[in-house]
Amino acid sequence: MKKYLAEMIGTMVLVLMGCGAAVFAGNPAGVVGAGGVGTLGVAFAFGLAVIAMAYTIGNISGCHINPAITLGVFLSGRMSGKDAAGYMTFQVIGAIIGSTIIWALLSTGTHNGPTATGANGFADGHLLQALLAETVFTFVFVFVVLGATAKFAFGKFAGLAIGLTLVLVHIVCIPITGTSVNPARSIGPALFEGGAALAQLWVFIVAPLVGAAIATCVWKTLEKEDKNN
Repeated sequence: MKKYLAEMIGTMVLVLMGCGAAVFAGNPAGVVGAGGVGTLGVAFAFGLAVIAMAYTIGNISGCHINPAITLGVFLSGRMSGKDAAGYMTFQVIGAIIGSTIIWALLSTGTHNGPTATGANGFADGHLLQALLAETVFTFVFVFVVLGATAKFAFGKFAGLAIGLTLVLVHIVCIPITGTSVNPARSIGPALFEGGAALAQLWVFIVAPLVGAAIATCVWKTLEKEDKNN
């Protein structure tokens, strides 16, 4: 249960800081200095949140705070199915709590930003682009996670490598979908956004999980070949 609670808190912090940055500090044009931090600022908010949590709860739960990562870890044989289900459940709960806090902050003050929830989405006619982007960038992210946390990796720097990779992913993907690569991160805001965000939510659940599964298959192949050599 300590692991599950750690995952819940970690995911709550990720959503609160990352989506919170998009809600309160972002701006429609994504330009720094135009009334907000822009795409780069939001990207760093997500990445820094991961780094902070990695060095806070990493020794407790491994700091997945993302069902896609948990799926990758499970498929790679590093955790049981029971734990994987528990992790995913509490990650979603944490994301909903984070989104609830953002909603509470909005309901008690003013807001002039480009988004009220930080929900993911894509323009009409861009379904294929969104599916491809979320699958590919989740593949990259989970691939780095599996490699950085492998037994032979430089463990002390895993959190830094993972967080900075998430920054890179967001810089490229924010203009396309707002960047999910994390089903829990998408579920929380979508519940409060409703409408198109809920209708499109399946993309931000399916594509990241597919990307994670592909990343695991590729990593296991490379890891096996490395052991053989």
